[in-house]
Amino acid sequence: MTYATVIEFGSNTTKDPLFRFSERPDISLVHSCGRCHPMSKQGLRFVFCFIVFFLTTVTSEAGPDNKISFLPQWLPQAQFAGYMAARDKGFYREKGLDVSMMRGGPGEPPMDALNAGKADFCTTWLSTAIQRRAAGDPIVNIGQIIQRSALMLISKRSGTIQAPMDFEGKKVGIWEGDFRIQPLAFFRMHKLNVHIVPMYGTINLFFKNGVDAITGMYYNEYHTLINSGIDPDELNVFAFRDNSALDFPEDGIYCLEKTFQENPEVCAKFVAASLKGWLYAFRHPDEALDIVMKYAQEANTGTNRAHQRWMLQRMKNLIMPAGYEKRLGKLAPDDYLRVGNVLQELSFIGTIPSYDEFYRGQR
Repeated sequence: MTYATVIEFGSNTTKDPLFRFSERPDISLVHSCGRCHPMSKQGLRFVFCFIVFFLTTVTSEAGPDNKISFLPQWLPQAQFAGYMAARDKGFYREKGLDVSMMRGGPGEPPMDALNAGKADFCTTWLSTAIQRRAAGDPIVNIGQIIQRSALMLISKRSGTIQAPMDFEGKKVGIWEGDFRIQPLAFFRMHKLNVHIVPMYGTINLFFKNGVDAITGMYYNEYHTLINSGIDPDELNVFAFRDNSALDFPEDGIYCLEKTFQENPEVCAKFVAASLKGWLYAFRHPDEALDIVMKYAQEANTGTNRAHQRWMLQRMKNLIMPAGYEKRLGKLAPDDYLRVGNVLQELSFIGTIPSYDEFYRGQR
């Protein structure tokens, strides 16, 4: 019998999704003249050259041809595990995207990076993006990743704040920027006058009783308090996710309107690959944590695996909460309007931008 190498497309049994080699009996790639069948040296040479040419062509066409830059809004941590997994596991490359992941942090505001052309895509809070769009920035949401709010007010049970009305006249440590919006709305909702103390970088004021309460993220500062030796039963938590009016979706994927108009397919591919990365991270948490810790150590963040494990688990609750299965990666109109209405009531914006102009993701 004569054997020849055949290239099969669409095989699901190969490590390479594009092709695999197999041997089949009685098949020759050269049939044009009898001198090459059965296989002669000349025929084999032709087949070899054909295969080398074909492999070179396929590899070139399959490789990433769209170089894009992506900026998460903070330093490397499990809050961005899905994007890290998508990059390291090759999900972006599968879509033809060569993604350069920039390092976020306080010195690189994502919206500014977009407007300056430093980044093609970024993540930021929905409340931030609505304000920037209302101010005239041509940014659009192409995928809403976090569906629920992780922000909360935290007080010590041994203190005097046991219920919302107890915040009256108290000192509350609040992060600057958009971390202020929900607390301010909460205080206005309950007609409270509080003394706001700006927080920068740490929650030491809470440990030293310099404030009566602080704002914190469920996946971050709350766990830091628990790790410091404080028992969960020693804390009172006022989670904004438990208040329907203040349960703001948070991290979304953004780009300039021009980017979306010129490359809608690239935008869709980036979101799809990112969501695949998140699903992979949730299904393979240990491997995802390996990836997260690699990026975190490169950035010298000083974090630890236990904290990142907690964060990754909380991210699953925020990205895929029960009852939100059909909303994966989508921004619902009612969520958008709820955030916009609060921003308008607090005078952070004058008018709410059009939902259809703001959101260009999957419906």
